[in-house]
Amino acid sequence: MRVAFDSNVLLYAEGLDGAAQQLQAVGVIDLVRLSQADLVIPVQVLGEVFAVLRRKSGWPPDRVRQSLVDWRAIGAIVPTTEMVLLRAADLAVDHLLAFWDSVIFAAAADANCRVLLSEDMQDGFTWGGVTVINPFHEKGRTILQSLIN
Repeated sequence: MRVAFDSNVLLYAEGLDGAAQQLQAVGVIDLVRLSQADLVIPVQVLGEVFAVLRRKSGWPPDRVRQSLVDWRAIGAIVPTTEMVLLRAADLAVDHLLAFWDSVIFAAAADANCRVLLSEDMQDGFTWGGVTVINPFHEKGRTILQSLIN
């Protein structure tokens, strides 16, 4: 099974919102990795991670670049293709989603993911064969565990 990550999962794992949230995010990532699931990171997510780490955390550019290199090493990076952009536009218009969230969702669908882990998107929303699961709620963790075991 392929699992895509939204930027909030990676940012929490970087410790952006404190130690407790970091521990949860790292636990979620480890759970997916240990299950032998295919990890997918849309390139849009890496762009968001870069922007937030520079703007909000004030990390120096070299440290932010290293973070992206490290994330790139844990999973497949899915590009934002022309088709992903067109599908994202349809998704944003048809379901009134934010465009950049739609790009992430469309990239996950293009990569044949079944799950998109996100705290920000609507938990349980399914489109293009991809379902959003909030891994930071007990219900979401339980669903995730049942899918990957």
